[in-house]
Formats: sequence, C-alpha cells, structure tokens
Amino acid sequence: MIQSMTGYGKSLVQLPSKKITVEIKSLNSKNLDVNARVPSAYREKELDIRKRISKSLSRGKVDFNLYVEQTGEETSTVINETAVKQYMKQLAHITDGDPVELMKMAVRFPDALQTERDEVDETEYNKIIEAVDEALHSINEYRNDEGKALESDFKKRITNISSLLDEVMELDPQRMDNVKERLTKAVSDLKETVDENRFEQELVYYLEKYDITEEQVRLSNHLSYFSETLQSKDSNGKKLGFISQEIGREINTIGSKANFAPMQQVVVQMKDELEKIKEQALNVL
Repeated sequence: MIQSMTGYGKSLVQLPSKKITVEIKSLNSKNLDVNARVPSAYREKELDIRKRISKSLSRGKVDFNLYVEQTGEETSTVINETAVKQYMKQLAHITDGDPVELMKMAVRFPDALQTERDEVDETEYNKIIEAVDEALHSINEYRNDEGKALESDFKKRITNISSLLDEVMELDPQRMDNVKERLTKAVSDLKETVDENRFEQELVYYLEKYDITEEQVRLSNHLSYFSETLQSKDSNGKKLGFISQEIGREINTIGSKANFAPMQQVVVQMKDELEKIKEQALNVL
C-alpha cells in the first residue's frame, strides 16, 4: 500500500506548570529534510528528537515544532534590565518618546528577555518524547489516509489509459487503410508505370515502420506493472515515477507513429492522464 509524503500530526502535554505542544508537518521531497524548531532549553535534546523523526519518516520535507507555554506562576524567563535600559537610552537620542512607549519598543529587541537555562528534567522530557511519538503516529495515519486517496486516483488514471489504448487499437486498422490509400493515391497521381511487386514491397516496409504493435504490448505491460507496484507491501514513489516515465515513452512513440488525426486525439488524452499520474507520484513516499 502506498503512503503520501503529505501529512500533519499534533500532540499536547499538560505538565504542572507548562503546556507543551508538538506539531509535525510534512510535504514531498526527494529525501528526508527535517527542519526542527526547539526552544533553547531543550536544544541539547534536538539530535535525539531528529533521530526519532528519521526512524519514523523516511522521506519528505518535515517541519517539527516544539512549543512550550508557561501555565504556572514560575517562569524561567527574566527581563534583562541592563539591555532594556541601554535600548531605551539609545531610542531617547533618536526620538522624544514617552518612557513607557520607549520601554514597549525596547523589550522587543534582541536579548531584552533572558531564559535561565536549567538541566532538562528527565520526567518532563519523557513526557515530551511520548508526545513526539504520538504526533509521529498521527502524521503516519494522515499519510496512510492520503495514500489511499492517491491509490484510488492512480487506479482510475491507469484504467483510463488502458481504455484509451483499446480505442487506439480499434482505430489502428482504419489508420493503416488510410495510410495505404494515401500512398496508392500519391503513386497514381504520378501517372507513371509502377512495378507492382516493388510497390508492394515498399508499401509493406513503409507500413512496418508505422506498426505500433510492440508499443501497445509494452505499454500494456507497463500499466500492469504500475498496478502491481501499487499493491506492493512497501510504498515506493520513486519506482512509480520510473514506471511513469516508461509509460510516457511508449505513449509518445505511438503518437509519433500515429499519422492519423483520430488516433492522435486519443493519444493526447492518454498524455493528459499520465501527466496527472506523474504529478501525484511526486507525493508518494
């Protein structure tokens, strides 16, 4: 079963003096690219969290956010009085502002607030890890649901291409008759005596160049292989992408050999279906 790289997971932990929120979002990417935002107090644990994410999510552009909200009376953040006073002094040289207004501006500047760093409490960290695991489970469930939707769409597109291929093969005898007729007319317009045997030989050679039987067989095989890959145990978006390229190669060859407007119109529809498959395949894990 296939899995999407698009997903979202969230988990909340309520501790005695703080509320911790873990949020994970992912989009498609060739490899695993983790962007982690972790408060400075937990920075020492960031590598451990990244390893946990890498073990659970093999591909995708992943944004990990750890938010900490103080809910108790205690806080580890204090005002850096020296920095705030210096900022206010400098602002006073620039503008004649009310001290209260100057202070409002000063506290927004860098280093106006300081966080007193303590060792991360192991009990608290274990709770955070539980929240991370819960969010990872949630995002994987989301990816599975998205994968089911993608699988359904892929099956529809593959069925459409297969049906269009049947239309192409139904048109093929008419196309070949059309080619024969045009060649015969072109020769007759020359008003020259033609060696019938030589003409038949040239006609067979010409028609063989426009034969699409091999392309039809290979395209049918690629479509079947794509469907089989959808049912495989592991999600393999890269493999689906490679098969899509092979499908496109056969469709393009049929289109270049068609030389018959009704068939070329069907080929255009096949290409349209394939483009939608390729676009969606980029989201598959």
